[in-house]
Amino acid sequence: MDDLLAPDFLRELEALRRRLVVRAASGGSGERRSRRRGSSAEFEDHRPYSPGDDPRRIDWSAYARTGEPVIKLFRAEEDAVVRLLVDASASMTFGEPPKFEAARRFAASLGYMALAGAERAQLFGLREGRLEARPASRGRGGVGRLLRELGALEASGAGGLAAAIDRALGQAARPGLLAVVSDFFDPSPVTAALARARAAGHALGLVQVVAPEEIAPALEGDLSLVDAETGQTVELSADADAIAAYVRRFEGLCASLDAFARRHGATYVRMRSDEPVLGPLRRFVLGASGP
Repeated sequence: MDDLLAPDFLRELEALRRRLVVRAASGGSGERRSRRRGSSAEFEDHRPYSPGDDPRRIDWSAYARTGEPVIKLFRAEEDAVVRLLVDASASMTFGEPPKFEAARRFAASLGYMALAGAERAQLFGLREGRLEARPASRGRGGVGRLLRELGALEASGAGGLAAAIDRALGQAARPGLLAVVSDFFDPSPVTAALARARAAGHALGLVQVVAPEEIAPALEGDLSLVDAETGQTVELSADADAIAAYVRRFEGLCASLDAFARRHGATYVRMRSDEPVLGPLRRFVLGASGP
């Protein structure tokens, strides 16, 4: 456990986990009260309407008063499922420290909080272009297994994040929280797959892990760059214009993920591979969208 979750850090997680609320739920019988959309439970709160929500859950009286469509949230005894989709493609091995190590620590922390709260957590790993699914664990007794599964996951090969999201949804009997931990350097239509997940009732968390060298690359001269996933070589003259063009594309990717999250009621957090996991984790739990 110490490799992914140090004992001192667990005390921080115990304090933070009480703030974790999974807004989509499986519909099973659970040990705590959580928020869901329903018609026979006690009304609790509103949230803004997002594309893909059931229009029958709109509070029309509130809409008449405010002009803003909102969804009714209810309290019920629920069994929440936190699904952790960890990108283990070769691009995640980049950086110092590697992005993949930060991704595993984040997934371990979030999984621990779900399990310590008597919920279920399930790990999906994307490596070699394939989705590797593990059985869901429940409660504190499942923490050790989840950490062993994360410890055994190795990053290599191609990506294919959009297809992985769709395959994970195909194995999800009920909606829950789908947390995607990735650099999102993936040419597939990722946001379209995420929109399908949202339309199916899943709450979404996007955790973008980036290396410091990707935020501010220190390159110069004529270079031969090899794509870690495809093996293709690109010849590049790393002058000021090339670096500026790269930075614009990188910032555009981050902005597009943030904008998607805001439109769809999801959470987006960007974390550096060299920063302590507690800060990004707190932003994620508190629903702080943005880097």
